[in-house]
Amino acid sequence: MNNETFPSCKIAQEITNAIQKAIGKKTAVLHEPSFTGNESKYVLECLDSTFVSSVGKFVNRFEKELADYTGAKYAVAVVNGTAALHMALLLAGVKSGDEVLVPALSFVATANAVCYCGAKPHFVDSEERTLGMDPAALRDYLQTVTEQRNGICVNLKNGSPIRAMIPVHIFGHPCDLKGLLEVANDFNLLMIEDAAESLGSFYQGQHTGTFGLLGTLSFNGNKTITTGGGGAILTDDSTLAKLAKHLTTTSKIPHRWDYIHDEVGYNYRMPNLNAALGCAQLEQLPNFLDSKRILFNRYKEAFRNISQVRLYSEPEGSHSNYWLQTLILDESVSKQKDAVLETTNSAGVMTRPVWTLLHKLPPFQGCYHAPLHVSKSLERRIINLPSSMGLV
Repeated sequence: MNNETFPSCKIAQEITNAIQKAIGKKTAVLHEPSFTGNESKYVLECLDSTFVSSVGKFVNRFEKELADYTGAKYAVAVVNGTAALHMALLLAGVKSGDEVLVPALSFVATANAVCYCGAKPHFVDSEERTLGMDPAALRDYLQTVTEQRNGICVNLKNGSPIRAMIPVHIFGHPCDLKGLLEVANDFNLLMIEDAAESLGSFYQGQHTGTFGLLGTLSFNGNKTITTGGGGAILTDDSTLAKLAKHLTTTSKIPHRWDYIHDEVGYNYRMPNLNAALGCAQLEQLPNFLDSKRILFNRYKEAFRNISQVRLYSEPEGSHSNYWLQTLILDESVSKQKDAVLETTNSAGVMTRPVWTLLHKLPPFQGCYHAPLHVSKSLERRIINLPSSMGLV
């Protein structure tokens, strides 16, 4: 709420004091990158080589190192996470007239990528246990509003195929992937994971983004590692990986001089300059993750005696990257959320609410959605705290 003032309240000041105690200083931004490794060295090497665009050794190296770290057989580096998700949906066969199941509680890019394909997002509820898509609620909902026609899940309300689901690992915390995979299999849905926020997060020992047909990552400036702008597609399917690389390089058939493009392609390939930055950042990822876990424990101690809030911790069976530290207010103080945001930000401590639920945004108000009781509750109560690696 812009230019509004709020009366001081006890819980807002308590939260501000707890944040400042945890981070050991008075002011902090929400999340900023850390460049303490080989970033300058690799970027300068890239500049000296003159290979700063989509050709160069750092792009291939970054892809290999991403695949090695995540356990995916293939990684294809692209210009941003939204482009990665758009391409993953196209590779999965999502097309105009389809619907794709998307959590209402997500960043807008998840729904935008569906629309880029000419499809429509169909919004579903989340669960407080993981902050991600709720498999039990989804199963109940699909049993009511869909039927199977020739092996295709169809929306009974409009006859549109529901082609896929996009679980999102919110703030880096893994969804209930086992439950969601069971729903996907039972209802003939493809799974494309939006792991934009969850590099370094594991579900039952396996890296997020590697459970579905395809997964996607983001390396925006506010993520755990950054390439400035960038993303990646993960898959174990060699045919899809080869096609992804072809489509993201304008569908150009390799030739020493001719310009032959065999289908509509996309100029989505990550530049070598960005990949150089990414290689240096990836070298430091273990230390970044350690710092984030230390920060979580400091927040946990600082908030220990504030009974009306809960610091969100990783779901059972998961190992989270703690990308954004997350505070959940009790319903009893949820109406104080804006006062908390006003007090913390006025004190120089940057906090943010969760995104506006997607079904409420103007571009998506005509889209179908399931009952969203938990998502609406979380929207009222979530506050993200300063989470930079440099705070510890």
